[in-house]
Amino acid sequence: MDAEEIAKSAALEHRHWWYAARRALVRRTVGSWPAGRAIDVGCGMGGNTAVLRELGWQAVGVEYTATGAGIAASRGIPVLRGDGRQLPVADGSVDLVMSTDAWEHIDDDVAVARETFRVLRPGGRALVAVPAGMALWSGHDVALGHVRRYERQQLADLVTGSGLVIDDLWSWNVLLRPVVRARRRNKDVPQSEMEAVHPVLNAGLRAAVGMERVLPLKRLPGVSLVCLAHKP
Repeated sequence: MDAEEIAKSAALEHRHWWYAARRALVRRTVGSWPAGRAIDVGCGMGGNTAVLRELGWQAVGVEYTATGAGIAASRGIPVLRGDGRQLPVADGSVDLVMSTDAWEHIDDDVAVARETFRVLRPGGRALVAVPAGMALWSGHDVALGHVRRYERQQLADLVTGSGLVIDDLWSWNVLLRPVVRARRRNKDVPQSEMEAVHPVLNAGLRAAVGMERVLPLKRLPGVSLVCLAHKP
């Protein structure tokens, strides 16, 4: 993702339904776990890292771009400049590796998965979220610098191939997938969807994603995939 897209996302992050729903997902997933040391790989502007810190984690962001790292640091988030393929973290030193919407930007995602395994202590957890399904590939992916979108088995094979054990793998943002597919018809021309949303629509979209907590939708195709795994 280039500096312009990062700055655009930073301006929207606190109120946009997508970022708010993703922070809620992190809070809901991690909230009951004992807090420990964590890194947020590809932390961007640090919004999800901040959630971990609010929950009591000793959380540090790892960010490749100078723009993202600068914004995160300006918000009081401890951040390291680093590459997910070669994390600046010691072997077996963290209890949680979180990475949301980052792996799809990296050509060698096998190396990222292996690094996740390396830095986790035995019993440590990985929480990974990625965009789902090449059927949804569009100019939005081009604008954001994505290399790929993931199929469920593809992500499962990547995670288990690193040595991690999958505890759960589920779809996220299922209800809005038909809307996203209809909107993203242009496959090749860069066209970012990172834009302000009317407050009423913004609330409605956030509510639609929130409904998934109580509906049996996790095995249906969604806009994203979320994987929870651990190091044996």
